[in-house]
Amino acid sequence: MTAVLPAPALLPQPVPTSTGLPAGAPLLPRVARAAGRGLADLVVLVAVLAFCFLAAGPHLLGYRTVTMLTASMAPGIEPGDVVVALPIPVAEVEPGMVITYAIPIGDRRVVSHRVVSVDRAVDGTTTIQTQGDANDGLDPWQATLDGDTAWQVRAVVPHLGSAIALLRSPVLTQTLVWVVPAVLVGWALLGIWRPADEEPTDDAAEGDDGERVPA
Repeated sequence: MTAVLPAPALLPQPVPTSTGLPAGAPLLPRVARAAGRGLADLVVLVAVLAFCFLAAGPHLLGYRTVTMLTASMAPGIEPGDVVVALPIPVAEVEPGMVITYAIPIGDRRVVSHRVVSVDRAVDGTTTIQTQGDANDGLDPWQATLDGDTAWQVRAVVPHLGSAIALLRSPVLTQTLVWVVPAVLVGWALLGIWRPADEEPTDDAAEGDDGERVPA
């Protein structure tokens, strides 16, 4: 006579976690890894968008970006903001416009100031007088717009210039080079050295299949 054994009970399977790690993994390393991946993805996304806006965009779309260094146009444009200037014909420059141009004196730096007056000479040259919105007086120069194109400020991106300066700072650069890799290695080591799940005992491994049933 042959004995009929009951079907072996099914063991509950661990529920997969959203982080892709075993259910028995410690919570803190899992949260840290998920946060690290999210932060890394965010940094990459911001870097790609900044590259497209500051490097590729001007060549493909024809605009210019300039970082405001002073408070001469506050509160509309604060230090650290990035202005976006679009090309317009010099003949269309009018008082009240904010344009970006190189000053004709000193270091010939690029400024973005408001046009106060426009003088168009008989020979076709256009000379402008500008002033910063936050300044009490006119700029101590008059600028002649060379060529046929002027650059009118059409948009302002707050704080973008400050963020770029921060990314270029030596402290942050060293942090990205040394600290971030060290943290990532630490997380990886936590996963490697995590106590393994308990191995099944010999008795449990044999199960019912290991029993010999008398005939």
